[in-house]
Amino acid sequence: MKEAEKKIIEVIEKIRPFLISDGGNIEYVKFENGIVYVKMMGHCSNCPMLDVTLKDSIEMALINEVPEVVEVRNISEE
Repeated sequence: MKEAEKKIIEVIEKIRPFLISDGGNIEYVKFENGIVYVKMMGHCSNCPMLDVTLKDSIEMALINEVPEVVEVRNISEE
């Protein structure tokens, strides 16, 4: 596992309790070409605020903590 990936997982683990407290959760999927792919679960998966949470909270935290990250994308369950 690359160093950037370890840092990404650490940041996601810090964010997870806040999502769980709102009935949701997040799962790390992969890191590829500067993009972190996650799966939002529980209430988060169909929340009207999903994009705001993803971009303003999760993406900003990851970009601030891990310089290699340029974007975060949700992989929806289909």
